[in-house]
Amino acid sequence: MKLSTKRGALIVNGTLGVLLLGGAVIAYSSLGGEASSADAAVRTVQVTRATVTASVSASGTVASARARALDFASSGTVEKIYVKVGDKVTKGQILARLDDDSAQESLDAAAAALDTADDDTSTAAAYAQYITARNTYRAAKRAVDGTVIKAPFSGTVTAINGTVGGSSGSGSSGSSTKAAGNASGAAGSGSSGGAASGSGGFIDIADTGRLQLVGTFTESDVTRLKVGQTASIGFDALNGVTAAGKVTQIQPTATTSNNVVQYPVTISFTEVPDEVRLGQTATVGVVVESVQNVLALSSTVISTTGSRSTVTVLRDGRQVPVQVEAGVKGDTLTEIRSGLNEGDQVVRPATTGTTQQGGGLPGLGGGGGGRNFGGGGGPGR
Repeated sequence: MKLSTKRGALIVNGTLGVLLLGGAVIAYSSLGGEASSADAAVRTVQVTRATVTASVSASGTVASARARALDFASSGTVEKIYVKVGDKVTKGQILARLDDDSAQESLDAAAAALDTADDDTSTAAAYAQYITARNTYRAAKRAVDGTVIKAPFSGTVTAINGTVGGSSGSGSSGSSTKAAGNASGAAGSGSSGGAASGSGGFIDIADTGRLQLVGTFTESDVTRLKVGQTASIGFDALNGVTAAGKVTQIQPTATTSNNVVQYPVTISFTEVPDEVRLGQTATVGVVVESVQNVLALSSTVISTTGSRSTVTVLRDGRQVPVQVEAGVKGDTLTEIRSGLNEGDQVVRPATTGTTQQGGGLPGLGGGGGGRNFGGGGGPGR
C-alpha cells in the first residue's frame, strides 16, 4: 500500500515537471519570436553622397520692375485715347490727347510777344521785357506739350483711368477702366520709376519683360540672404510652372506685423514664363547654402541638443549611439562631416512626436512654408 502511494506521487510529480518544462519552452520561444519581430521592424536610412541645399522662402505678388502712372501735364477735355488696356506700346508713342485749341492760341500769342521783345534789348527795361516774354513762351510751349501723353518706355498698357470727353489734367481723371489683376508699378520699394498699385494715372503702363517680386522674410532668414543669390519662383495658380530669379535688393529697415519682424526683399526674374501675369501670387525660395557630393543623411534621424548631434547606427544587429559633426543643414538633408561612413545604416526614430533637428516646414529648411525649392531628397529604406 505504501509502495503504491509513493509510485503515484512520483508519477504526479513527473507529470507536473514535464508540464512546467513545456511551458518554459513555449514562453522562451514566444519571447524570442517577439524579439525577432522587433529586430525586423527596425527601419533605417543609409548614409549616401548627395547635394545638400538650404533655402528660405516668402510669398509676394508679381509686379513690373519698371512701371509708370502717366498723367497730362495740362488741364483740359480729353479729345482722343489711342490705346486700350493690354496694348503693347513703344517709347515715344502718343497714348492720349487733350483738346489743345486754347493752349495752342496761348502759344501763338506768346511767340508773337517774344518776337516783338527780341527787336529791342538795348535797355534794362527792354531786356526785362524780353525775359518775361521768353518765359511766357516757354510756359505756353510746355502747356501744349502737356496736352499729350507719350510712352516713356516700351511696355504694356495696364490701366486707363479716363474717358473721351472727360476733364483731365494734373491729378484728375475720369472713370476707371483697369486691367483685370493689374498690379500697376512695382509693389514695395526698390522699383525703378514704378508706381504703387492703385496710384491711378490717367494711363498706367508697365514693362512686362522686367518682372519682380517683393517678399517679406523673417529676421532670422534675412541674415542668410545676399544680393545675387539665385531663387526659384512658383505660382499659386500655375501648377508645374516655375521661374528663375535672383536677389537684387534687401531693405535695411523692417516692418512688424503681429509682433513678427520682417524685411522686404526684392527678387528680380531672370527668366519669365509666358504664362506669368502681373498681380499673380507667387512663392519664392532662395538658395542660401549648397554643397555637392558630400556625405548626407536625412535630417529627421539626427537628434541635436545644443551643439551636440547624435544618431543611432545599426551595427551587427545592435543599435549603437554615435556622435556626428553636422555641416550644412538643408531642406531635407544634412551634411555629415565626420562620425559616419558612406553606406552606414542609421536607425529611424521609433516615434515622430518629438521635433528633430532640421525643423521648418516641409521642403524649406528654416524658411516659411511652401514649395520644395531645395535639392536632395533623403534616401531611405
